[in-house]
Amino acid sequence: MSLIGKKVGEFKAQAYVNNDFKEVTLNDLKGKWSVFVFYPADFTFVCPTELGDLADLYDEFKQAGCEVYSVSTDTHFTHKAWHDASDTIKKIRYPMLADPTHAISEDFGVLIPDAGLALRGSFVINPDAEIVAYEVNALGVGRSAKDLLRKVQAAQFVAKHGDQVCPAKWEPGAETLKPGLDLIGKL
Repeated sequence: MSLIGKKVGEFKAQAYVNNDFKEVTLNDLKGKWSVFVFYPADFTFVCPTELGDLADLYDEFKQAGCEVYSVSTDTHFTHKAWHDASDTIKKIRYPMLADPTHAISEDFGVLIPDAGLALRGSFVINPDAEIVAYEVNALGVGRSAKDLLRKVQAAQFVAKHGDQVCPAKWEPGAETLKPGLDLIGKL
C-alpha cells in the first residue's frame, strides 16, 4: 500500500539539536515543508555518510523552506554521544529525533521489528503533514541529499503550480510540462 497522501500520525519525540534536547511533535510539521530521514543506528557505517551529506546541504533545505529531521530508534542521549564523538556528525544542525519506542518508525512503515531498527526511509512531507514523496532503501544502500532536495523542490513546484508537472531530472528553473492531449505521443 502506498504512503502517498498519508497524514503523519501524532507523535512526541525527544531530539538532539544545537547542543540541547528539544521535544518535537506533529505540530512542528504543520504549516511548513519537512523531510524525515530514517536510518538504522548511530555509530554505524553508511549512516554518517548520509547524515553528513544532509548536513552539507542543510542551508539549501532551509532556503527551500524545509526542515530536515533525521530519525533512528536510538535515544536522544545516544545522538548527543555520537555528535560529541564524530567529526561528521558534529556538522549536523538539524534535529536528530529519538524513536526508542519505535512508534514513529512504525507509523512510516520503515521499522524492522525483529531488529528494532529502521530501514533507510526518506519522506517529503507537505505543510498539511501529508507524505508527498518517499523512498525506502535496504540497510546497505545509501541515499543522496541532493536528490532528496530536488524532490522537495519538485513537490513544492507542483503544489504551487498544479497544472504543471516536473519531468525526470527536473531542477528549479528548468522547463516543466503541462499535461494535455498535445503532448501524448510527442515526448
